[in-house]
Amino acid sequence: MKRYVMAVCALLAVSCGDGPTTPAPGTPQPNTINFTAALSAANEVPPVTNAESSARGAARIQMNVTRDAAGAITAATWNFVFDVTGFPAGSSIILTHIHEAAPGVNGGVVVNSGLSAATGVILVSGAQSNLTYNNLAPQSGSGPLAQRMIDNPNGFYFNSHTPLNPGGAVRGPLVRVP
Repeated sequence: MKRYVMAVCALLAVSCGDGPTTPAPGTPQPNTINFTAALSAANEVPPVTNAESSARGAARIQMNVTRDAAGAITAATWNFVFDVTGFPAGSSIILTHIHEAAPGVNGGVVVNSGLSAATGVILVSGAQSNLTYNNLAPQSGSGPLAQRMIDNPNGFYFNSHTPLNPGGAVRGPLVRVP
């Protein structure tokens, strides 16, 4: 009887662990993954200290993935919706995209929104809500990029650029939303 009780206790101890960190085989994986980013001029590297230093905002990023039969991501597209505030009246957002780098480090652009200096948004009152841009064509290497973003969202950041701060005016690390 004592052996039976010990076996049951051992079985319970094993089954009460954290469980697998990856889904069980055959478990459907999501094709839409959402992220947010809290944007701040202080998050830029170096931090913005000029007239746009009080700028802030929020971004919502929807990543849509295509998977193969095994569930591996083969391609991805992104949709961006963001709000900005605290800019001087008349400022304009001329670029916005996702970079790959940890907080405190500058990194290269990996997903472009399509916004450009030619299509910039003038912030008449220094703020704008629901700016929406879509990256609808999967870029080369978007499958592995999407998987890296899912695995380590904090290794990526969203930022927006202005003529006054062409290196970046507001920035925030990505956070995956369940």
